[in-house]
Amino acid sequence: MIGIVDYGMGNLHSVSKALERMDMPYFLSADPAELEKADGLILPGVGAFRDAMGILNETGLALFLRNWANEGKPLLGICLGMQLLFESSEEHGLTTGLGLLPGRVERFSGVGDSGQTYKVPHMGWNKLKFHKESLLLRGVEEGHVYFVHSYVVKTDDKNVLLATSDYGRVVPAVVGRENVLGTQFHPEKSSTVGMAILKNYGAYVERGAIARG
Repeated sequence: MIGIVDYGMGNLHSVSKALERMDMPYFLSADPAELEKADGLILPGVGAFRDAMGILNETGLALFLRNWANEGKPLLGICLGMQLLFESSEEHGLTTGLGLLPGRVERFSGVGDSGQTYKVPHMGWNKLKFHKESLLLRGVEEGHVYFVHSYVVKTDDKNVLLATSDYGRVVPAVVGRENVLGTQFHPEKSSTVGMAILKNYGAYVERGAIARG
């Protein structure tokens, strides 16, 4: 069973509908005691990093999510939810994140490495480029997925970059280390590629639940 973390800033409807279409059991909750009963979690997110971390800290969800991840349990962040997995963000001032993955979140500059300009936010379909084998990407094609974001992760640890895209710069698109995973794009809005990624996550969660008996 997948628990979707409902902290008031997530794309809950689209994520829920995607899981329903694949017959993947889930529930929504903002209560750590309820979420503890899940086999795997999805942390969605739409909005500002500082606001999101404020809510997670105030409700005790930040501590819960750190403990959950440190216990080796599956966690998937989507869009802002992926950015929250990292150490900090400069959005509306420096804000500390969950610190589960190394790196920081910074705003797209609007000027590429070769001096070309591009629109911010990064909105629309863009192609993935795979870098490492991952349970999320197993059997998935390097197709196009749907992005909507003005801020982007920067990390010096290439080991957490499972797939990237290009938009004026390299965009970490799928990240992960062991049980902590994330997608900058919206898999639930990314047609067959995104649905395959969600299906892979669901299978990973199910395998863990079976192993734990």
